[in-house]
Amino acid sequence: MSGLIIFEGLLQTAQEVFFALLPMVLLVPVLHFAFHPPKSTLLNIVKGLGLTFVGVTLLLHGVHIGFISPGRSIGAAIGSLQHKWLAIPIGAFIGFVAVMAEPAVQVLCSQVDEASSGSVTRRPLLLTLAGSSSLLVGLGMARLVYGIPFTWIIYTGYAIALVLLQFADPVFSAIAFDSGGVATGPMVATLVLSVGIGIAQVTEGRDAVLDGFGLVALVALAPILSIMVLGQVYRRKDDVDASNSERPDSGNSEEGV
Repeated sequence: MSGLIIFEGLLQTAQEVFFALLPMVLLVPVLHFAFHPPKSTLLNIVKGLGLTFVGVTLLLHGVHIGFISPGRSIGAAIGSLQHKWLAIPIGAFIGFVAVMAEPAVQVLCSQVDEASSGSVTRRPLLLTLAGSSSLLVGLGMARLVYGIPFTWIIYTGYAIALVLLQFADPVFSAIAFDSGGVATGPMVATLVLSVGIGIAQVTEGRDAVLDGFGLVALVALAPILSIMVLGQVYRRKDDVDASNSERPDSGNSEEGV
């Protein structure tokens, strides 16, 4: 019987996912009568909705039983350490792993790679998202340990983002702000947030609600900053490649003269 405990709450999760997907289900007959797509297309949509329902239900239920309670226990254990500063590298590592495992991040990186015809490849984008989120989660853990006001961090971060926006490539700016929303999926919102709440609960002078929350906002900020910086790196690289390609031509023209 103890093995059945993992299925507790599965029906409730399935109901929540069903009502979340219900507008998409109702859209199918609208598409059928408005645009008359081939039956094979409608059949693929129905199959996709079915697979999405099963997959999202299992994902959310698995994340709930696998990360929320264990995450708070891990956070409590980290907060009970004698050297509180260890929460910073541990939190940074957890942030890196959570973003790397985020399904929506994987989809975004693949779509950017496909849409850009390989000019912005998947791996550098994924590592940039995970690395920057790791740094911001580490900063969030430092806020918990040392009591840094959240407003100082978030105001400074978005001020930097507004400055970068003036110089960033428009393509990378669009990708950056989309990435901010994508990176804060179920993996981050459960694992990182629960660890932060667990640390706040056992840290003296910290409030679980006031100090435990805010980590997800930092993860959302991280891609906005890092992707615009990545755009500057790609621009510099393109400029260097363009200048290198012009040098042989100029040399040949001088020899011809």
